[in-house]
Amino acid sequence: MSGSKMEIREKLSVNKIIQGNCIEKMSDFPENSFDLIFADPPYNLQLEKTLKRPDHSIVNGVREDWDQFKNFEDYDKFTYNWLNAARRILKKNGSLWVIGTYHNIFRIGKILQDLGFWILNDVVWIKTNPMPNFRGTRFSNAHETIIWCTKNKNSKYTFNYNLMKSLNDNIQLRSDWVFPICNGSERLKSNGIKIHPTQKPETLLTRIILSATKPEDLILDPFFGTGTTGAVSKKYNRNFIGIESNKKYINFARERIKTTVSIKNLDSLNFKENKEQIRIPFGRLIELNLIMPGEILHDLKKRWNAKVKIDGSLITENFKGSIHTIAAKLQNLPSCNGWTFWYKSEKNNLVSIDLLREKARSELKQT
Repeated sequence: MSGSKMEIREKLSVNKIIQGNCIEKMSDFPENSFDLIFADPPYNLQLEKTLKRPDHSIVNGVREDWDQFKNFEDYDKFTYNWLNAARRILKKNGSLWVIGTYHNIFRIGKILQDLGFWILNDVVWIKTNPMPNFRGTRFSNAHETIIWCTKNKNSKYTFNYNLMKSLNDNIQLRSDWVFPICNGSERLKSNGIKIHPTQKPETLLTRIILSATKPEDLILDPFFGTGTTGAVSKKYNRNFIGIESNKKYINFARERIKTTVSIKNLDSLNFKENKEQIRIPFGRLIELNLIMPGEILHDLKKRWNAKVKIDGSLITENFKGSIHTIAAKLQNLPSCNGWTFWYKSEKNNLVSIDLLREKARSELKQT
């Protein structure tokens, strides 16, 4: 752990939830403390009438006190204050992600730019199972928008490009993300009623955290809710601090995080992000006769194996795909660096295919 991280860890008690107003609590943190801030603020939905389905049953919308504001001016003031507080405690090379809907995201974007943040992307989360528009007066609202930004345009932010590419079956990841809304066993309920109306799915936070942080980085969620950010952080060896005003949410979040299991074999998620390296496709090793079609690759402990196909893919009893995809599927991980996972047998020894890639790279440099 670097010296700066150790100093911050000494000043902050990490992996905990703080109860209170996020603007007030953020003022207690030292400047430049957090590597990433993820915020899911109130959307200011401005619901006035009871919404009913065609069968006259009532839709369980967002009607909590924390989403109530007098007017746009009141909401803008609230937004300015929490974003300004967040900017002070974000590291100079950290990044901030904030999610919203058409009700609030455009106002947030304007205030972000007024405060000096530099917008990198707006990501569209496309919901595979959105709530219908029951009245039939508008399109079904099937997406939310996430703004990814840094403190300024000179910030040297973290972006794990190669990891995200591997996560997307070795294709450059785009800014339209398709995930279902939080449902099933992941959705926290009490007596059949949702604990939090806008609980986010872990798949969404997994992609954000894996794309923009490194292991042991410190993440802040100022609107912690039922703790999705904390659960995903713990799972992938990141540290977190959550701020939440609602005691009921905190109780459920603590129990959820307590039962979350950390993934131990995270080394397979480490990807070299050196853009200057010569790119070597796995198929190139076949062309250079460093690996032969039909050869069997293993992991280091020989728990799993896969056969090499002539097209550069791997095949197992149940799966076929790239070196990254198959390694991830076998381990039930969201992604895996196949270069460091797979080995070939050579004279009773196991040789990493990553070493074979370096050999191919050296040969290309000499030509």
